[in-house]
Amino acid sequence: MGEEANFITSFLPLIILFAIFYFLVIRPQQQQVKKHREMIENLQKGDKLVTNGGLIGEVVKVEEGFFKISLGDKIEVRLDKESVLRKVEDEV
Repeated sequence: MGEEANFITSFLPLIILFAIFYFLVIRPQQQQVKKHREMIENLQKGDKLVTNGGLIGEVVKVEEGFFKISLGDKIEVRLDKESVLRKVEDEV
């Protein structure tokens, strides 16, 4: 019995360290990825967005895995949905 208790107490700090790591690093990152995925799925025609490359455009058409975005006068490009960094909120 003493050997079993010693085994548990030796792994207790490791378990506590993993729990702290999970709640401070892993879980917030998972929530951020989920929030970003929801934001991408909710983008619609007319929404403004910023790409990972820093381009700012307006969604013209939503396709299966892509967005067709307008970058300016008569310039439209297809953008992979994974390349969207964030949605631009209109400033009041």
